Formats: sequence, C-alpha cells, structure tokens
Amino acid sequence: MMGVQKQSVSFTDAAFAYARELVDRGEYPTISAAVSGELARARGARAREAAILEAEVKRRLELPLDQWVPVGSLDELTAGAFACIEALEREAENQDRG
Repeated sequence: MMGVQKQSVSFTDAAFAYARELVDRGEYPTISAAVSGELARARGARAREAAILEAEVKRRLELPLDQWVPVGSLDELTAGAFACIEALEREAENQDRG
C-alpha cells in the first residue's frame, strides 16, 4: 500500500476546473485522485521522453566517426532547444490561465 501525504495546495481556477472535469467524467473518484493520477501520468511521460532521448544519444554515439556531422557553434547547437523550451513554457502558462 502506498503512503498518503495530506497537503494543502492551491490551484488556478483553470487547473481546478480541469481536475473537477476529470472527476465529473468519471475518470477519477475525487479531486485528490485526479491530481495524483495526472501527476503520475506526467511522471510517466517524462520518463518515456528521457528514455527516448537516452536511446537516441546512445545510437548517435555508436556511429562511426566518419558519419558524424559538425554542428557549428554551441549557440547554434542549443538555439533550437532553447526555442522549444520557451514554447513549452508559454504553452504551460496559457494552459494555467485558460
């Protein structure tokens, strides 16, 4: 049996409405279960993403040196990643507001 930690938390109106919607649709029996369940889903999704990234890095590291492609400067290498992170942050902010 898993332990339970009782904790008071605050949610935006949009986040609470979404949790309530999940309960109303019968996906979870309570708001607490909805929050815990969705956190577990998010953790699973992050773990899957990390595993995919790790597998891709390992695959690329196993390439023969003659198949490596120069990436340019560090700024060029990371620009796409930072743009993606910023887009994800904007999306999360919009979801919290919406």
